[in-house]
Amino acid sequence: MLEAVGFDLDGTLLVAGRSREALLHDACERVGAPRLPRAAYLRVHRDQQDVADREAVFAALLAAEGVDDVAPGALATAYDTVVAEATGPLPGAAALVERLRERYRVGLLTDGPVETQRRKLHRNGWASLFDAVVVTGSLPAPKPDERAFETLCETLDVPPERTAYVGDAPEADVAGAAAAGLRPVQVLYEGGPDPHPAAAATVERASLPAALPAVLDGLGG
Repeated sequence: MLEAVGFDLDGTLLVAGRSREALLHDACERVGAPRLPRAAYLRVHRDQQDVADREAVFAALLAAEGVDDVAPGALATAYDTVVAEATGPLPGAAALVERLRERYRVGLLTDGPVETQRRKLHRNGWASLFDAVVVTGSLPAPKPDERAFETLCETLDVPPERTAYVGDAPEADVAGAAAAGLRPVQVLYEGGPDPHPAAAATVERASLPAALPAVLDGLGG
């Protein structure tokens, strides 16, 4: 019997109309920086995920790429701006969470610097939407580390085997949740990755608000 549902944030409940690589390149252009590789950004982001905000991430990235004539703070601000301009809530996401809270404890587990992720919630009016919010910037390691999912379950006060986790990233969300004993629901979208074998269920992102309650029922909800 499911008692709780956890959600990923970026790519699941908050979606962008353009790729993150394109947004990173736009931010670089706004401050006159060379195009920085998305893969390098992700690598540094993981290494720096315990910092308070994104400026330190860009400082490390610029240093790693040998760029010394761009202010990390300016690039961080530009990136936050282009992401905010391109990203918005999945239609019906807030109503879905509110509906699920009538039956379950509902939490959020998201990777990234604490201030950055909290700012996204405030920007979209979601500061009080969830029963619990866990940002991995305050933890020893991001997803798929099992400790991230364990912290979510501890904060929700529900054991992993009675918790579903809904996310779009095959390794970070699906494999990570499965390894920690949760029931992963993979969010699929056009052009995205294939279903992961560890997924207990899948759901199309466009139909997530309408379809997820029935999917959870199928998992024993």
